Amino acid sequence: MAAGLGRLERTQAYRPRLGIRRAYNAVATGIGLVAIAIGLAMLAWLLIETGLKAVGWLDWQFITSFDSRFPERAGAKAAIYGTAWVMAFTLLFSLPIGVMAAIYLEEYAPEGWLKGFIQINIANLASVPSIIYGLLGLQVFVRWMELGRSVLAGALTLALLVLPIIVVATQEALRSVPPSIRDASYALGATRWQTIRHHLLPYALPGILTGNILAASRAIGESAPLITIGALTYVPFTPQGPLDRFTVLPIQIFNWTSRAQADFQHVAAAGIVVLLGILLLMNSGAILIRELMRRRY
Repeated sequence: MAAGLGRLERTQAYRPRLGIRRAYNAVATGIGLVAIAIGLAMLAWLLIETGLKAVGWLDWQFITSFDSRFPERAGAKAAIYGTAWVMAFTLLFSLPIGVMAAIYLEEYAPEGWLKGFIQINIANLASVPSIIYGLLGLQVFVRWMELGRSVLAGALTLALLVLPIIVVATQEALRSVPPSIRDASYALGATRWQTIRHHLLPYALPGILTGNILAASRAIGESAPLITIGALTYVPFTPQGPLDRFTVLPIQIFNWTSRAQADFQHVAAAGIVVLLGILLLMNSGAILIRELMRRRY
């Protein structure tokens, strides 16, 4: 009886604080909602303004023409092809290496200071400014490996840039797989690699694809690393191979916005819409594959 009275007294003593906490919670929630609303409003405003500027300039001639010093003749053909080449090779290099590195760290690497050191450095690499990767790519891929200012050098540079994102996302996806799946596989006599290949990777694939979407979204909008390694701002041709010179849409858009003629601002807006369209197309394909794999497994 005495214990029950003591708990009742403590509960009554804390009642005023519950009201204050609820008030703080309401204020914090309101501030968060206002911040989200402001961010979405700014994004909507930028998209609407860009879309209005692109009206009348985004047509088939813009997509199938090369750049020109005359705004009405300028097009994004070389930049579209260059973006497609660079992104294809970037994902070709970064996705397998990132997934294999995450598998090793999560499933094979023994616990200890070395694993912790690697994990800390991977997390730090994800926040390194992109210009640093450009300087690294310039020295390693352009000069040491003598790849020149080519599609391959640009793709390898961007692969280094997005590799930490893929590694971290893949590790989180592997950790999300229930331990019972591993235990059941080992109980039936499967080896570690068989467990990873037939059970962990299929279940973790939706999360891995999510990391791939984030990595591709960052890589497709980067211009600083590619400018550092010497990507061109004017290209009157489309790349025919991985060792050809190239330009990409972010660099081409930057070039248009820096020109004196006012009409080039409309050309740049049309280029931004094309870039957003390519990004949404890539993300939609990855999301579709992710949902199909999620339903299957």
